[in-house]
Amino acid sequence: MARWEPDARGRLEKAALELFQEQGYARTTVADIAAHAGLTERTFFRYFTDKREVLFSGSQELEQAIVDSVLSAPKDAPPLDATVGAFEAVGAWLQARRDFADVRVRYAIVTEHAEVRERELIKMASLAAAVTKALHVRGVSEPTASVVAESGITVFKVGFERWVSAKKPGHFAAHIRAAADALRAATASPPAPSRARRAANQGS
Repeated sequence: MARWEPDARGRLEKAALELFQEQGYARTTVADIAAHAGLTERTFFRYFTDKREVLFSGSQELEQAIVDSVLSAPKDAPPLDATVGAFEAVGAWLQARRDFADVRVRYAIVTEHAEVRERELIKMASLAAAVTKALHVRGVSEPTASVVAESGITVFKVGFERWVSAKKPGHFAAHIRAAADALRAATASPPAPSRARRAANQGS
């Protein structure tokens, strides 16, 4: 029987972030993290596949929370409203449960290290696919579902970057809302005429 370690996941996450700050992400090994947490490498690998994954702890729960929020939105809510509302709700939830200093450490590591950015892109792609499926369940057809899901991811990313980079960050959900408003404003104008239509108008 495996030995029970109280709050092993939390201890490993805390140890990893402390070491990433103290000695840098690249120089920190799994063995370092486990030792700093007072645990074994075997215990580390019960929770994480590698040190990158520590930075994405809870991503599955986050994805499920967003999907559940999209599905539970009012039936008459437009697809973009349902999606942005889900990201706003999760943004508020994250801010209430994550230390802002830790969020900034994670953001700096993702920004600076290609291998971590790659993992971030994979996670975002998985989230976009999950939101697309949730929109399908709501009766949203293609290509609208995919376009809205990808737009929601973009709104979330821009809102997050503005939040984590601000001197006075304020509310994460407010940054998401502002990014969504910018998207709506940018797409409010009528579509530009097609090349064929322009050519026809010029010939008339």
